[in-house]
Amino acid sequence: MKTSLDCLPCFIRQTLEAARIASPDPAVHEQIARELLGWASRMDFNQPPPALAQRVHRRLRELTGLADPYRPVKDRQNAMALRLMPEVRKEIASSQDPLLMAVRLAIAGNIIDSGVNGNINEADIRLAIRRVFACPFQGDIEQFRRAVSGARRILYLADNAGEIIFDRLLLELLPRNRTLLAVRGAPAINDATLADAHAAGLSELVEIIDNGSDAPGTILADCSAEFRRHFNDADLIVAKGQGNFETLNEVDHNIFFLFQVKCEPVSRHTGLPVGTHALLRSNASSKI
Repeated sequence: MKTSLDCLPCFIRQTLEAARIASPDPAVHEQIARELLGWASRMDFNQPPPALAQRVHRRLRELTGLADPYRPVKDRQNAMALRLMPEVRKEIASSQDPLLMAVRLAIAGNIIDSGVNGNINEADIRLAIRRVFACPFQGDIEQFRRAVSGARRILYLADNAGEIIFDRLLLELLPRNRTLLAVRGAPAINDATLADAHAAGLSELVEIIDNGSDAPGTILADCSAEFRRHFNDADLIVAKGQGNFETLNEVDHNIFFLFQVKCEPVSRHTGLPVGTHALLRSNASSKI
């Protein structure tokens, strides 16, 4: 997905929020803001939005000397999600269609996105869970069910910390011996890394790898050779989050995207209203 002019205000907001999380120094805030504006004036708009976000957050780590500026935020988000697990599990256990419920709850967990809302709290997450079936939904759960059943190898691409704990509920319903979980290779905003996958207890369920990249999405050219090998070997990709949609929606593979539509550029691209829970299959793939 190409970057839109409407992405520019979001870049500025996200950069300032990230700078203030990473450092209390106004000089750092001004420097990264000025650098962002210079990069934006020269950027290739054919690139997906996470490409510029990657550059911003990489530079912030350089300026502050912090390897993972969002680590305290991610730890807090993981703790919030873990506290909610008992009641969320009850929702799935009592559902007539546990897979659909797990998909909807995994998408609801996509609200935990510091790139969109840096002040998400437990009350917001509880509300998202309570309203899970009140939100509009676009997707074919039966097509997804068939794809899971027939897949020889599933690669599940995680998105954010906190959210990854909701992913566990869906991963528990997938064939574990045929499922591989991938997280980011290095910190990017509040995106999940290996530390977050372990905090969610996912190493007890499935094999976990990282993608070798610090982009808040999956830019294949920036990922490790090992990750690309697993990506190409999988006959089903489950990609969580809007960043993965923005970077992979034109890739020719059998991909199901699970995310909330969070902004107007993605709304225009998908034809879905902002706020929609989306289970979308890649239009680029000719596979069933």
